Amino acid sequence: MQSLTKAEEQVMQTLWQIESGFAQDIWQALPEPKPAYNTALTIVRILEKKGFVDFEVFGKSHRYFPKVSKTEYSENLLGDVAKNYFNNSFKSIVSFFADNQNITLKDLKEIEEKLKVKN
Repeated sequence: MQSLTKAEEQVMQTLWQIESGFAQDIWQALPEPKPAYNTALTIVRILEKKGFVDFEVFGKSHRYFPKVSKTEYSENLLGDVAKNYFNNSFKSIVSFFADNQNITLKDLKEIEEKLKVKN
């Protein structure tokens, strides 16, 4: 899966939030400061070419919707981070956050409980 630029990710976050919408809907839902309308539409079209977005045609209008779920993208992104920065070790990721991001014992216990549920 291709990675997204910050601008592309911002549009995808918005589209995941609203689930589907016409270009105007997407642009209106973007956080401030908004890009120009034409810029936002160009980003949507780039996302469509990359395979992240699809659309339905309504006359001359297009209603866009995510083709890739937020969960799917997040899992892929986290997998890339694990591979590129932590030697494919999720244990190393958790250790990193425990050492550098003030993860609490309570947080670690919650992670442990989630892992028990999955196994």
